[in-house]
Amino acid sequence: MNQGNSKIFQLTMSNIGNWLIFLAVIWLLGSVGFGWLVNSILILFGFILITPIVVFLGLRWWLNRNLIMDKCPICSYEFTALNQTQCQCPSCGEPLKVEGGHFNRLTPPGTIDVSAVEINEQQIEE
Repeated sequence: MNQGNSKIFQLTMSNIGNWLIFLAVIWLLGSVGFGWLVNSILILFGFILITPIVVFLGLRWWLNRNLIMDKCPICSYEFTALNQTQCQCPSCGEPLKVEGGHFNRLTPPGTIDVSAVEINEQQIEE
């Protein structure tokens, strides 16, 4: 009649049987005097479960401290970079250095930054 349900039930009973055999072997090893082996296997299994969680949380903490989002001082394009690195603005191509959580222009030594000021014609005539 409905044979699909019986296969699912058999598969589930097979899995339960495997787990019961596994637990029985662990209990037998513990009772015989190989408790240290069971403990080391359980500690290793715990490390395998906990290590990815610790790595994920550590990576998130490191990124929160070192990932900087700021605007380019030349074109005001907002982008993200790592702290204490050199990068290039994706919009204008200006080389930048990330220092103190902000982008600074990376200029060769001896370069003088000049800001241009627009003067109206009326101011010159007067």
